[in-house]
Amino acid sequence: MTSTVTGLPDRYRPLDEVGPEEATSTGVIRCWRAKDRVLNRDVAIRVHTPGGPAARAWIGRALTAGGLATPALAMVYDAAEGSGDTAAPNGAAYVVNEWIEGSTLAERLAEGPMSEREARTVLRRLAEGVAEAHRVGLAVGGIGPETVVLRPNGLVGLRAVPAASGSMQGDIAALGALLEFCLTGRQAGRPGPDGRPEQPPVIPQPDLAALVRRARSTEPGAGLSSAAAMAALLAQPPRPSQTAHLVRDPDESDSGWLRRLRDRREDEDYYDEDEDVPQRLGITGLPPAPGTRADDDDDLHLDTAFADDDDQDAGPLDHDPDDDQPARRKLLIIGLPLLALAIVVLLAWWFGSNVLSVADSSDGSEGSTPPSSAAPQDPTTEAGPPPADVPPATITAATLFNPQDSDPENEAAVPLTFDGDPTTAWSTVTYRGSPDFAGLKDGVGIVYDLGSEQALAAVTVTTTTPGATMEVRLGGGPGSDLAEWTVATSGTIQGTTELVFDEAVATRYVLVWVTSLAEGDGGFSADIAEVALRPAG
Repeated sequence: MTSTVTGLPDRYRPLDEVGPEEATSTGVIRCWRAKDRVLNRDVAIRVHTPGGPAARAWIGRALTAGGLATPALAMVYDAAEGSGDTAAPNGAAYVVNEWIEGSTLAERLAEGPMSEREARTVLRRLAEGVAEAHRVGLAVGGIGPETVVLRPNGLVGLRAVPAASGSMQGDIAALGALLEFCLTGRQAGRPGPDGRPEQPPVIPQPDLAALVRRARSTEPGAGLSSAAAMAALLAQPPRPSQTAHLVRDPDESDSGWLRRLRDRREDEDYYDEDEDVPQRLGITGLPPAPGTRADDDDDLHLDTAFADDDDQDAGPLDHDPDDDQPARRKLLIIGLPLLALAIVVLLAWWFGSNVLSVADSSDGSEGSTPPSSAAPQDPTTEAGPPPADVPPATITAATLFNPQDSDPENEAAVPLTFDGDPTTAWSTVTYRGSPDFAGLKDGVGIVYDLGSEQALAAVTVTTTTPGATMEVRLGGGPGSDLAEWTVATSGTIQGTTELVFDEAVATRYVLVWVTSLAEGDGGFSADIAEVALRPAG
């Protein structure tokens, strides 16, 4: 609708009112598509009624957002608190945003759910923009399908930045709700046809279902640590083992021979008490053993059971079922004892080769010299479970340390190295040619901040790229040069490896520095899935 707004500078001419009203604790915010007469461009102008001191907090948040430059969030061009007198020139409180062309996410999802790849891309780009806002201490708010716009160039933009109010945890929960909506086309909690809230929709991808659950969780230690962590998780390709299939309606998936097999199993007594070996072993679909009851019309045969369902419905196959019965019964009677005998022989061979040989080798002859316990110890050891009474030191923050390279290396994924989930990881980019970063630099690492100086005994590193070498360095800080860090211990990381200090050290900052990469598909790389710092004592 076309509307006139009083109290605005003459520079902005409102055209059409767009979007719903935003209610605040101090008033109402309404939004118009407007024309900037000076720069001759469309803008989104949002007006807070009343202006003056009542809009001061909102204008302060808008000024903070003005320092952001990310395509995922509408840029803030102008903002003014106003005098509160909407009848006077410049009397209204307003924020001028970039006008984002495109269709809203709600309009796109009205056509149906997105594919997994499309949903990952849209939410990752949106989460990256929200993470930038959180980095400067700004909670965005107002994240919903009506405010997220799919730009024509394939990017994503959020209108109305910032909203009237919001919280960082609320932003993360809203991102999780949007991910669920994109994948299922349904929103949890919406009323169904009967007026009752619908059941949460089923997300077929287990990793994304877990991500939505963590984004919405309010339990300590169970939720996502940041929007940056969510963006990093969405950037990871789905694992083949995580692929799931939707469960169809039982009447669909259990049709044909499987339903008939189930019905016969319930209605008929296939094996008597002396001939129930196949049933005890969990073997189904076998012909009845000798001496059991089986009517000619109701015999269950493997060939008919696995035949095409249309043929099953049409009638029996054109061959005499009794022709194959003796051969199958003979195979059952002879094959099962032979299989059991083979298993017994294999178990006996394994027991003699492993258990007895180990026992013989442990009985050393007289005068033999036991291994010396004074042999030098490698500071790199495979880490066992930490002592129950010594929890790892708390990491308060972490930053990428890449002083010899101007390009970032997956910086948004750094929080995944201490989120308590070893299935998520920060990774270097892939280098070609050699494991020494192709000769481009000495290494890359992550600086961990403990919040205060603490005494440490060891650092445990978990990786999914075994074979990479890493150093633990001390003595510097996030802005220090590499030369200011001293190597305290080092080693090759194999799965989960503990790097032990020669003696306890007191430090606030710990640098885990990757010095050599592991070879993989397409080149050389390394990752850190989890870092744990063991206190001294």
